[in-house]
Amino acid sequence: MPLSIKQVALRTIELEARSVAGLASFINDDFEKSVNAIAACKGRVVVSGIGKSAVIAQKIVATFNSTGTPSVFMHAADAIHGDLGMVQQDDIVIVISKSGESPEIKVLVPLVRNFGNILIGMVGSIDSYLAKNATIILNTTVEQEACPNNLAPTTSTTAQLVMGDALAVCLMELKGFQTDDFAKFHPGGMLGKKLYLRVADLYEENEKPKVLSGQSLKEVIVEMTKKRLGITAVVNKENDLLGIITDGDLRRMLEKNTAIDKIIADDIMTKSPQSIGPDEMAVAALELLRKKGISQLAVMESGKYLGIIHLHDLIREGLI
Repeated sequence: MPLSIKQVALRTIELEARSVAGLASFINDDFEKSVNAIAACKGRVVVSGIGKSAVIAQKIVATFNSTGTPSVFMHAADAIHGDLGMVQQDDIVIVISKSGESPEIKVLVPLVRNFGNILIGMVGSIDSYLAKNATIILNTTVEQEACPNNLAPTTSTTAQLVMGDALAVCLMELKGFQTDDFAKFHPGGMLGKKLYLRVADLYEENEKPKVLSGQSLKEVIVEMTKKRLGITAVVNKENDLLGIITDGDLRRMLEKNTAIDKIIADDIMTKSPQSIGPDEMAVAALELLRKKGISQLAVMESGKYLGIIHLHDLIREGLI
């Protein structure tokens, strides 16, 4: 009786997981040599492969580049038809292959060796041509593919992918690669903005509503209406932030049916308001807004009022 779809999927996941777990026994001296060699490399890491291994090579290159290890992809077939010229004297070459016996690999390997470059073979057979001719071997042998015919690269490419990630993460640790470094290589999209966007990048474009201590309710309403942020700061003549008034404060005051002709800003302002500094990360502002259940924050530095950052600013930048 044929297996159900769920059974096939579960079997595939189990085999893939087993292939990843099996890599633990291959984290050996050669793996450490690979990491140290790449870390000391004065050139780039050229990663090559054929077929599905070429796709994995491209992903490893992308991961290396985004984590501070300069890298370039070279297709094994194209390498022996001219692209080998991209390999420079100080580069390290990683060749990825399950069998280590592909015709293109057999042509490429001796050429790289003749150039004098360090050749790291990420290979699924340590008895293969690639393994025997590599300077350093990264063993990615798997018991079987998840493919029912044990043919289509599945577990083998997963093992290659994870081995590449292990290299990249070890290199990050060795180089002390930090969040600020990561941000330099990821300036676009939401990820980049979370890493580099600061409050100062957002609030300066906004209006900066404020009234002086002692100003009338009418003047408060006019300022809030004019600046259209639903908030105004209350400051003294030295621009020290004394408090804030929101449209919610106005509504609550009016609901009390208080005689409003004698009300001044100080009577309805919230003292010691939630605030944030201009150099704080924008995501810190978002976290504070969420925690307090509010939609605006006063921006201040050394007690001085600078402006307002609004929840809409963060939405506009895609942080939500």
